[in-house]
Amino acid sequence: MLRWFRFFSRWPLWALHAMGWLGGWLAWVLSPTYRRRFLDNVRQAGLGWRTVLGAVGQAGCMSAELPRLWLGRPAPLQWAEDQAAVDAYASGQGVLFLTPHMGCFEITAQAYAQRFGQSGKPMTVLFRPPRQAWLRHVVGASRQRPGLQTAPTTLSGVKQMIKALKQGESVGLLPDQVPPRGMGVMAPFFGHDAYTMTLSVRLVQQTGATVFLAWGERMSWGRGYRVHVQPMVGKLPADLLDAVTAINRAMESLILQCPQQYLWGYARYKQPRQA
Repeated sequence: MLRWFRFFSRWPLWALHAMGWLGGWLAWVLSPTYRRRFLDNVRQAGLGWRTVLGAVGQAGCMSAELPRLWLGRPAPLQWAEDQAAVDAYASGQGVLFLTPHMGCFEITAQAYAQRFGQSGKPMTVLFRPPRQAWLRHVVGASRQRPGLQTAPTTLSGVKQMIKALKQGESVGLLPDQVPPRGMGVMAPFFGHDAYTMTLSVRLVQQTGATVFLAWGERMSWGRGYRVHVQPMVGKLPADLLDAVTAINRAMESLILQCPQQYLWGYARYKQPRQA
């Protein structure tokens, strides 16, 4: 498999996305379970089928582009608006970047590391090692690059992120990822309770970090990616459940900006696994 990853890492982005687009639709056609979950999540968000039609192919693009992002040459990159990121970097305070399963979330950390992380304030991202040994090596190597560090999904990883934020560095999380049992609370997400991580809230409470929302837009025809960054409106409530709910609402708002690139097939409402 590693050989295939290296082979595809040399492909142009447009070809990978074309292959991924076809793969996304193939998964849609062949898997009734995936198709049903996709449509259920779309309806739960109050959206129509035509609004999110493009997300079927985009889900395949998300997988197909990984060899290029992990092992290939840097992909074309631009910032849609960079003032929020510049202000966050210049503030000297810890910054927590929250990104949903939307667009290319791999590129947001790479973009920050490329522009800001190599100047003394690296970004630390939460990292759950894959079960396959070969993939664990590939992913680990790809995310350990100049200006970018990884933290494991363990107590030591949490301590690492707290330390980074207290030192005025940045941390990146996917807050809509279902955490293991005991590491989250039930909170509304598009009007239905979903098991939601509390880690993002606890990091802010313990470090006073500023929260920003970020996502990487996948541009058409393999033209690269456009990074969007915006500050989260308002301070998080002191109550844990209220704060988690506020983050879920922020994620909803971000997703509705471009529902065609959200991973609607993700099992967001599944039961948490044991830690």
